[in-house]
Amino acid sequence: MKLTYLLASLSLAMALFLAITTLEPNNEGDTENTKEEYKEYCSGCHGAQLQHFKRLKSFKKSEEALVKIIAQGNEVIGMPGFREALSEEQIASLARYIRGFDYTQNHTQSSQASADVPYETVVDGMEIPWAFAFIGEGEMLICEKKGNLYRFVPQEGKIKVKGLPPVNAAGQGGLLEVKLHPDYAENGWIYIAYSYIDRKNSSLTNTAILRARLNKKKNSLYDKEEIYRGSPSVRTRHHYGTRIVFDSTHHIYFANGDRGKRDIFPQSLDNTNGKIHRLRDDGSIPRDNPFLKDAQAQASIFTYGHRNPQGLAIHPQTQALWEHEHGPRGGDEINIIQKGKNYGWPVISYGINYSGTRFTEITEMDGMEQPVHYYVPSIAPCGMTFLDSKVYPAWKGNLFIGSLRDRYLERLVLQDEQVIYQEKLLENLNSRVRDVRVGPDGYLYVALEGPGRIIKILK
Repeated sequence: MKLTYLLASLSLAMALFLAITTLEPNNEGDTENTKEEYKEYCSGCHGAQLQHFKRLKSFKKSEEALVKIIAQGNEVIGMPGFREALSEEQIASLARYIRGFDYTQNHTQSSQASADVPYETVVDGMEIPWAFAFIGEGEMLICEKKGNLYRFVPQEGKIKVKGLPPVNAAGQGGLLEVKLHPDYAENGWIYIAYSYIDRKNSSLTNTAILRARLNKKKNSLYDKEEIYRGSPSVRTRHHYGTRIVFDSTHHIYFANGDRGKRDIFPQSLDNTNGKIHRLRDDGSIPRDNPFLKDAQAQASIFTYGHRNPQGLAIHPQTQALWEHEHGPRGGDEINIIQKGKNYGWPVISYGINYSGTRFTEITEMDGMEQPVHYYVPSIAPCGMTFLDSKVYPAWKGNLFIGSLRDRYLERLVLQDEQVIYQEKLLENLNSRVRDVRVGPDGYLYVALEGPGRIIKILK
């Protein structure tokens, strides 16, 4: 009996030992799987270093609350639900991964990585610099997403500019663009895009364009005129679009995103959302706008069928307007914008839902434009410029685009309006690229977040 009992005890102990030792590798495997699932489903919006979950943790979101929002989503903030794509255990593992992530350690380590091209930091100490414009010798205006406009002066630093209208800085909204009139030296006009707060209902919002002048002595805006207000305003807090460019005749072009209403706005001309718009520099409607004579259409519309454009640039040789826009999960596009054309969203797309399901099987259709180039998987493009200076001889004529998801600056070589070569720059900085512009000195300047700063590429 004793021998039998001893053997049984030993067998039980051995079984427990084997169970414990085999559990550990499985836990490690689960952690690795969860990392990959986070990268696949979440990093495009929330960052590989969980940048945006820092805010969630500061509000002390419980694991239960995270499980709920991952499963169900939140239409207002543009968060899709993943209950169809992921199991309950996968969702719970994602919630635990987010809650347990050491943001400070990981974020600090990534920000100390070295770049693959020489650069110098011009402005630092910012949160999310969304856009910037040069207004003089070394001076610039910088939009900070949370609603601050700064004037940067060498030797003095950042000075906050007063006089902005109220800005809805929730979700993807905020202070989104600043651009100078081509004749700024003579007329002083500055154009600013932002997410407005509806005058009648503060829970509603959309994109607006303001023009104003700057009093440098008082660091304040004056002669303020709102030249565009997107409509209808809605409760969602994502896909505002924007970026502003001027053509050679001083028409102003800008983008209004679809506001997260994929199946309602982009293909209908009775609203401003999911469109590229064209105005005169004073906000009036050009007589040759393509839908001016359509009583049911918004007169400012130049093209339609867009998702969330965050890059616009005029080609320095052809003067054609180029654009890029976010796809969902895959399907980011680079387009050449032509008057009155339909760019297809969401009827045609090379992307799928964030959850992995499909919203369309169609990638081509008569009457809808094909992109010059598209990305699968997505890079989450933001900021766009052509280089037309002699500072970098090997790069002259190239197109530069920032990546939010994969955190690099992309250089694209073009031939006959086709992309023939791509190169990643600043990849080792591991920072989301929010904007890229050519300064008056011919150098490339890049706005980064994580940490927030503007750098100058020296190569």
